[in-house]
Amino acid sequence: MAQRPTAIIRAGVNNANITITNDGDVDENNSITSFQAGVLADFPLADILSLRPGIIFTGKGSKTQLGDPNGNTWRRATTNPWYIEIPATLILRTPTGSTRFFAGAGPYLAIGVAGNNEVEGKFLGTPFRSERAIEWSNDDPFTTNYEEGAGYGIMKRFDYGLNGTVGIELTKAVLAVQYGYGLAKIQSGTNQQQVDDENKHRVLSFTLGIKL
Repeated sequence: MAQRPTAIIRAGVNNANITITNDGDVDENNSITSFQAGVLADFPLADILSLRPGIIFTGKGSKTQLGDPNGNTWRRATTNPWYIEIPATLILRTPTGSTRFFAGAGPYLAIGVAGNNEVEGKFLGTPFRSERAIEWSNDDPFTTNYEEGAGYGIMKRFDYGLNGTVGIELTKAVLAVQYGYGLAKIQSGTNQQQVDDENKHRVLSFTLGIKL
């Protein structure tokens, strides 16, 4: 008997960061905690194989700091963008049973919809703080010779990359760890075709899904 598609409501915690070097390194101390929530659909292709697309509201970003907060001059900047992410993950699981382990990978496309930038610190002993909504460019990932709406401090609206996941699937629940590997440079005016990996999203997620 053919297996039926399954809907999964998923929510979880994100540990997000942005690459800071040409080799794609991130500073672990600069990660921020965010969350995600959304709906997935699991379409069985075989007993141990399925396709799992979905739509997820998810937070990304990072935190950077210069100087010592106990000193007279320091600066901390937090970027917290929110995206609607559309993943399509191919899932490989262990054979039928009440508890099944799985692993999967696949691409994602994300669209920036909200978020804010916050800056705080001191300059020669004088404290300062500012917060403003993120400005998005309307450049799409399919144009390579021109970027619509680029400017200083403006983020690209579209992000894309790869997701990898492992987890445990129970009768009514799905526990998973996921890593999102962004491929698009997120600051407007940057060349996505450059060989370096600076300025790209990295997100480690811990999620719980409930099967409907």
